[in-house]
Amino acid sequence: MPYLFTRRAALSALAAAGSGLVLAACGSSGSDSPRAGSPHADSGGAGSSGARVADGPSGGTRTVRHARGESTVPQRPARVVVLDTDSLDSAVTLGVTPVGATTVSDGAPFSAYLPAARFTGTKPVGTIGQPGLESIAALRPDLILSNQVRDDKRYDELSKIAPTVLTKTTGPAWKENFRLHAEAMGRQTEAAAVEADYQEKVRALVTALGGPEKTAATRVGMARFLAGAPTRLYLNDTFIGSVFKDLGVGRPVNQDKPGFSLEISPEQVDQAAADVIFYSVYGDAAKSDHGRITGGALWRSLDAVRNGRVYQVDDNLWMLGIGYTGAGLILEQIRKDLVG
Repeated sequence: MPYLFTRRAALSALAAAGSGLVLAACGSSGSDSPRAGSPHADSGGAGSSGARVADGPSGGTRTVRHARGESTVPQRPARVVVLDTDSLDSAVTLGVTPVGATTVSDGAPFSAYLPAARFTGTKPVGTIGQPGLESIAALRPDLILSNQVRDDKRYDELSKIAPTVLTKTTGPAWKENFRLHAEAMGRQTEAAAVEADYQEKVRALVTALGGPEKTAATRVGMARFLAGAPTRLYLNDTFIGSVFKDLGVGRPVNQDKPGFSLEISPEQVDQAAADVIFYSVYGDAAKSDHGRITGGALWRSLDAVRNGRVYQVDDNLWMLGIGYTGAGLILEQIRKDLVG
């Protein structure tokens, strides 16, 4: 089940509230690609928490430091607009229904791995990287969330509409970004519970996989077949790479390194060698190398293929589910495929 603030997380939040727990927030895609803003970019922090409370007309405001400086936001923003899939995941995970959100393309639904019921009343405000400023303004938001990769050049315009908080990038920095999103929305206590719930889920899956040593000895790869583009093998500086790192699974030597991805041709399929291969398809499979690769002798010779340990996964989730709800669903898929 997606996080969406689970019962365990709710109990943890109550306990955290009782002990006065406050998290420090660190600042630092259509598709998860370097051009779309997932890695090659630095995933380091772009700021720290240290919110200051000031008097305001609705119970006070807070000054939040982020990638573009500081923004003064309401204590608990009620009308939030999100402009990328990671901030959408953060909002829904923390129990916030955005009044507006971008989509990956015109007419596309909001992130399909998230419950559609959570978007009742959420209005589309353009596409990722091309939001409609008039549409956003019409919603009268009191907070806008995005990142520099998508909207740095629109920051001044967005800030004239509502306080705007930007992370530096997306992808592997998703945990730091989540904390900043939570701070901006005044949901630090809920965020602490969500993080603890995820960590518990990781520990449980490692145990189910046979423990840390066995998990580390299993080399896991992630391939993506793209319509009209070379096939990609994902490296460590990606969202899915960070989830694999959390689990402590082994990685093929050529994929266990910094960076975004390796691009391979059908003649280079041996580079995909692993004990387990997860793969997804973006766009029309017939326009990708999917058929040429999976129908070829090189593919059939791979250990993962010969041992029946190749699993197709949802591209929308594994590439765009950049957040704790997305990561939780990926852990569930890995458990289903590798444990049963």
